[in-house]
Amino acid sequence: MQLDDLYRRVIMDHYKIPRNRGKFESDEAITIDLNNPTCGDTISLQMQIEDGKVKAAKFLGEGCSISLSSASMMTDAVKGKTIEEALKLADNFSGLMKGEPVEFEYEDIEALSGVNKFPARIKCATLAWNALRKGIEQSKGN
Repeated sequence: MQLDDLYRRVIMDHYKIPRNRGKFESDEAITIDLNNPTCGDTISLQMQIEDGKVKAAKFLGEGCSISLSSASMMTDAVKGKTIEEALKLADNFSGLMKGEPVEFEYEDIEALSGVNKFPARIKCATLAWNALRKGIEQSKGN
Protein backbone atom coordinates (compact mmCIF):
# COMPACT_ATOMS: atom_id res chain seq x y z
CA MET A 1 0.00 0.00 0.00
CA GLN A 2 1.35 3.40 -0.94
CA LEU A 3 1.57 6.26 1.55
CA ASP A 4 -1.05 8.32 -0.34
CA ASP A 5 -3.50 5.40 -0.10
CA LEU A 6 -2.86 5.06 3.63
CA TYR A 7 -3.38 8.79 4.15
CA ARG A 8 -6.65 8.67 2.18
CA ARG A 9 -7.85 5.81 4.36
CA VAL A 10 -7.01 7.69 7.57
CA ILE A 11 -8.81 10.80 6.32
CA MET A 12 -11.88 8.82 5.25
CA ASP A 13 -11.93 6.94 8.55
CA HIS A 14 -12.09 10.24 10.47
CA TYR A 15 -14.71 11.53 8.03
CA LYS A 16 -16.97 8.47 8.25
CA ILE A 17 -16.42 7.81 11.97
CA PRO A 18 -15.58 11.24 13.42
CA ARG A 19 -14.09 11.32 16.89
CA ASN A 20 -15.63 13.73 19.40
CA ARG A 21 -18.60 14.63 17.22
CA GLY A 22 -21.42 16.11 19.26
CA LYS A 23 -21.94 18.79 21.85
CA PHE A 24 -21.66 19.12 25.59
CA GLU A 25 -24.81 19.01 27.68
CA SER A 26 -23.56 21.61 30.14
CA ASP A 27 -23.09 25.32 29.57
CA GLU A 28 -19.52 25.10 30.82
CA ALA A 29 -18.01 24.95 27.35
CA ILE A 30 -16.61 27.65 25.11
CA THR A 31 -18.35 27.55 21.74
CA ILE A 32 -16.83 28.89 18.52
CA ASP A 33 -18.78 28.89 15.27
CA LEU A 34 -16.83 29.38 12.05
CA ASN A 35 -17.46 28.84 8.38
CA ASN A 36 -15.49 28.72 5.19
CA PRO A 37 -17.50 30.79 2.71
CA THR A 38 -15.33 29.55 -0.17
CA CYS A 39 -16.75 26.03 -0.03
CA GLY A 40 -19.48 26.13 2.61
CA ASP A 41 -17.76 24.17 5.40
CA THR A 42 -19.04 24.99 8.89
CA ILE A 43 -17.89 24.03 12.36
CA SER A 44 -19.18 24.57 15.85
CA LEU A 45 -16.32 23.75 18.19
CA GLN A 46 -16.88 23.36 21.90
CA MET A 47 -14.07 23.14 24.42
CA GLN A 48 -13.94 22.72 28.15
CA ILE A 49 -10.83 24.47 29.45
CA GLU A 50 -9.92 24.04 33.10
CA ASP A 51 -6.74 24.95 34.97
CA GLY A 52 -4.99 25.94 31.74
CA LYS A 53 -5.75 22.63 29.99
CA VAL A 54 -8.14 21.52 27.29
CA LYS A 55 -10.18 19.07 29.34
CA ALA A 56 -12.36 18.06 26.39
CA ALA A 57 -13.33 19.16 22.88
CA LYS A 58 -16.27 18.31 20.63
CA PHE A 59 -17.53 19.57 17.31
CA LEU A 60 -20.50 19.64 15.02
CA GLY A 61 -20.20 20.65 11.42
CA GLU A 62 -20.90 20.10 7.79
CA GLY A 63 -18.48 20.05 4.97
CA CYS A 64 -16.01 18.11 2.95
CA SER A 65 -13.98 15.13 4.10
CA ILE A 66 -10.89 17.30 4.63
CA SER A 67 -12.69 19.76 6.90
CA LEU A 68 -14.49 17.21 9.05
CA SER A 69 -11.59 14.77 9.33
CA SER A 70 -9.32 17.65 10.36
CA ALA A 71 -11.82 18.61 13.10
CA SER A 72 -11.95 15.01 14.28
CA MET A 73 -8.16 14.77 14.42
CA MET A 74 -7.75 18.15 16.10
CA THR A 75 -10.25 17.43 18.87
CA ASP A 76 -8.51 14.13 19.61
CA ALA A 77 -5.04 15.69 19.56
CA VAL A 78 -5.75 18.59 21.95
CA LYS A 79 -7.55 16.71 24.72
CA GLY A 80 -5.52 16.89 27.90
CA LYS A 81 -3.03 19.37 26.44
CA THR A 82 -2.18 22.68 28.07
CA ILE A 83 -3.28 25.81 26.25
CA GLU A 84 0.33 26.38 25.22
CA GLU A 85 0.65 22.83 23.88
CA ALA A 86 -2.63 23.18 21.95
CA LEU A 87 -1.45 26.44 20.40
CA LYS A 88 1.87 24.79 19.48
CA LEU A 89 -0.10 22.00 17.75
CA ALA A 90 -2.03 24.66 15.82
CA ASP A 91 1.26 26.34 14.83
CA ASN A 92 2.67 22.99 13.71
CA PHE A 93 -0.47 22.32 11.68
CA SER A 94 -0.05 25.71 9.97
CA GLY A 95 3.51 24.66 9.14
CA LEU A 96 2.24 21.36 7.74
CA MET A 97 -0.11 23.29 5.45
CA LYS A 98 2.87 25.33 4.23
CA GLY A 99 4.78 22.15 3.38
CA GLU A 100 7.16 22.38 6.32
CA PRO A 101 8.46 19.10 7.78
CA VAL A 102 6.52 18.65 11.02
CA GLU A 103 5.90 15.60 13.18
CA PHE A 104 2.94 15.06 15.45
CA GLU A 105 2.52 12.88 18.50
CA TYR A 106 -0.98 12.16 17.16
CA GLU A 107 0.20 10.75 13.83
CA ASP A 108 -3.19 10.75 12.05
CA ILE A 109 -2.75 14.51 11.50
CA GLU A 110 0.13 13.80 9.13
CA ALA A 111 -2.41 12.25 6.74
CA LEU A 112 -3.46 15.81 5.89
CA SER A 113 0.04 16.73 4.69
CA GLY A 114 -0.93 16.35 1.03
CA VAL A 115 -3.55 19.09 1.33
CA ASN A 116 -0.83 21.71 0.87
CA LYS A 117 -0.67 20.71 -2.81
CA PHE A 118 -4.21 22.04 -3.22
CA PRO A 119 -4.29 25.67 -2.04
CA ALA A 120 -8.09 25.90 -2.23
CA ARG A 121 -8.39 23.02 0.26
CA ILE A 122 -6.05 24.50 2.88
CA LYS A 123 -8.91 26.61 4.27
CA CYS A 124 -10.95 23.42 4.66
CA ALA A 125 -8.18 21.75 6.66
CA THR A 126 -7.45 24.78 8.86
CA LEU A 127 -11.06 25.68 9.78
CA ALA A 128 -11.13 23.61 12.99
CA TRP A 129 -7.65 24.78 13.96
CA ASN A 130 -8.70 28.41 13.53
CA ALA A 131 -11.69 27.69 15.77
CA LEU A 132 -9.29 26.20 18.34
CA ARG A 133 -7.20 29.39 18.36
CA LYS A 134 -10.30 31.58 18.73
CA GLY A 135 -11.61 29.40 21.55
CA ILE A 136 -8.33 29.68 23.43
CA GLU A 137 -8.33 33.45 22.94
CA GLN A 138 -11.89 33.56 24.24
CA SER A 139 -10.95 31.47 27.29
CA LYS A 140 -8.16 33.90 28.16
CA GLY A 141 -10.68 36.75 28.10
CA ASN A 142 -12.78 35.10 30.81
